[in-house]
Amino acid sequence: MQYPRRSVRIMPTSLTVALAAGLLTATAPTSHAAAGATLPFTSVEAESAATTGTKIGPDHTQGTLASEASGRQAVRLAAGRRVEFTAPRAANALNVAYSVPDGQTGTLNVYVNGTKLARTIPVTSKYSYVDTGWIPGAKTHHFYDNARLLLGQNVQAGDKVALEAANAEVTVDVADFEQVAGAAGQPAGSVSVTSKGADPSGQGDSTQAFRDAIAAAQGGVVWIPPGEYRLTSSLSGVQNVTLQGAGSWHSIVRTSRFIDQSSSSGGVHIKDFAVIGEVTERVDSNPDNFVNGSLGPNSSVSGMWLQHLKVGLWLMGNNDNLVVENNRFLDMTADGLNLNGNARGVRVRHNFLRNQGDDALAMWSLYAPDTNSSFENNTITQPNLANGIAIYGGTDITVKDNLISDTNALGSGIAISNQKFLDPFHPLSGTITVDGNTLVRTGAMNPNWNHPMGALRVDSYDSPIEANVRITNTTITDSPYSAFEFVSGSGRGFAAKNITVDGATVRDTGTVVVQAETQGAATFRNVTATGVGAAGVYNCPYPSGSGSFTLTDGGGNSGWSSTWSDCSTWPQPGQGNPDPDPNRNLAKGRPATATGSQDVYTPGKAVDGDANTYWESANNAFPQSWTVDLGSPGAVRRLVLKLPPSSAWGARTQTVTVLGSTDGSTYSTVVGATGYRFDPATGNTATVALPDGTNLRYLRLSVSANTGWPAGQFSEVEAYPTS
Repeated sequence: MQYPRRSVRIMPTSLTVALAAGLLTATAPTSHAAAGATLPFTSVEAESAATTGTKIGPDHTQGTLASEASGRQAVRLAAGRRVEFTAPRAANALNVAYSVPDGQTGTLNVYVNGTKLARTIPVTSKYSYVDTGWIPGAKTHHFYDNARLLLGQNVQAGDKVALEAANAEVTVDVADFEQVAGAAGQPAGSVSVTSKGADPSGQGDSTQAFRDAIAAAQGGVVWIPPGEYRLTSSLSGVQNVTLQGAGSWHSIVRTSRFIDQSSSSGGVHIKDFAVIGEVTERVDSNPDNFVNGSLGPNSSVSGMWLQHLKVGLWLMGNNDNLVVENNRFLDMTADGLNLNGNARGVRVRHNFLRNQGDDALAMWSLYAPDTNSSFENNTITQPNLANGIAIYGGTDITVKDNLISDTNALGSGIAISNQKFLDPFHPLSGTITVDGNTLVRTGAMNPNWNHPMGALRVDSYDSPIEANVRITNTTITDSPYSAFEFVSGSGRGFAAKNITVDGATVRDTGTVVVQAETQGAATFRNVTATGVGAAGVYNCPYPSGSGSFTLTDGGGNSGWSSTWSDCSTWPQPGQGNPDPDPNRNLAKGRPATATGSQDVYTPGKAVDGDANTYWESANNAFPQSWTVDLGSPGAVRRLVLKLPPSSAWGARTQTVTVLGSTDGSTYSTVVGATGYRFDPATGNTATVALPDGTNLRYLRLSVSANTGWPAGQFSEVEAYPTS
């Protein structure tokens, strides 16, 4: 039940989802503000576009390309293949979220209405495939990157814009179409960094020129003209000054450490340029951040493009009344923004964040409580290791009108938590307002303990929750597991109480609406649910006997009255009756073990959803067995056994015995030893029909012979409840 310790978290973003059309688009505020940020671009999912490539996903299995993609789907392009978007709006610029295989680089050719542009989009794996082995449960992750291009011409709504993989395999996730304004002019009376010797070609070191301009412009504006500027060390002593560029597509600063200072008298305003770093791995002891420390009171950050850093803003010290708005945070290896204690009156709003390597937005009340601060109207998509928004302690905090989608691995869409990480920590107090948020495909399976995490989690991890937690006007769609989770993540059973959930729409949640795992109480009013996967409520406090969680029906609830009856097992997605997906592969992504494995060909490779990876047992040591835990007892009628489809795998016959168990200790034979033929000419697959009435939780395959190699080998083992 314990969650992983982490030392860094992240920030916000913004945009709204038109699910059916595969579009992400800006929306105007209404009387109750629409969830997400108002954005200058419209995004189109690659899977909704025409393509000669291969669509991948959907998938929620940690460590796969599809699971980290927006919408859990993307398009894989071999060299020469393309995906063609219909432009949703007038645009002269394009940003593409993509992935290439580890260690490779390449190019995307761009076509407008069939005509190839001279300009191309370089793609690289340089900033991807991050390993954080010190974080329990973290696999290699952070597969995607973003690359942008000014097209050099205008396209209109309805025009066709195609991307073609020129010389490497490229997986395209989403394309952002934007009409970029021309470069802004220099403000009167400002001090230009070029007047102090900055090199706009990016060749020379402009660090000292920036420092000199800041010193000369106290109380005024430092102007960063169009161009690229290289800084080789961080800036400090920044106070009472505005740093302003000509626009984030025109003025670009290349550095991994922009401002690093422990204090400031404040009045710092940073706006309208890009800071793009060279961070390729996460090193928590390095201040590889856009801002590390403090900007001081009454400061602001707006109109910025921040990319390839460890953290966007890691804020300590006095940042009272800071406003962070209308920024883009892309491809951080850790947090986007973290208010790291002592933040008062901070407003973080209308930001867009994609592909962060930890929490996207976080408040962490270390040393002093974050107080009267808010995350509002941000759009967050694809945090690939932790939560979309996390509130770790603090007093009178607001999380309002945010849009969060596609969390992965170790987090929820929103986490309201007393997990302290370090001392002195200030737990939640006062009123915590969580209002008007939309969560799409959020929540994940925590691989440390095979523990599902809800779309919205309230966690009394290190101490009871005594604050008033008010969760109102929430929309939760397509959560792979539960909608609302109440837990003491340390497994110590601290109470989560004083909670009200009022006004929620839950659609197609994978398991349950409420996942209660600790003592405490919550009142639910006007919570409606449709398409519930298993049952309305899972109420099984951990540890057993630690106290009950009381659900009070405040009226107006519908669609989730049933209770999961067996606290010895987790409900699995779609486990209700009838099963909403009877053709679901029960083994995909489940925990797998084996009597032995060879090198990197580990048991989990046989349930990772990728037929090109495989398990191989210890060699020359028959018999060898491979076992998967399907999560709960249930009917299994058919197995599909696979080897990699490549013709390099010669035909072979493996002799396999199928065994099953409901408790993981006593196994019985389901199908006796049988030779199964694998031939690349017919897909290298074998189907095993199981007898009617087969009911098992643990599936074991014992391999006693293989005519092609002296070991057991499977690239995928698929288990289905239908014949």
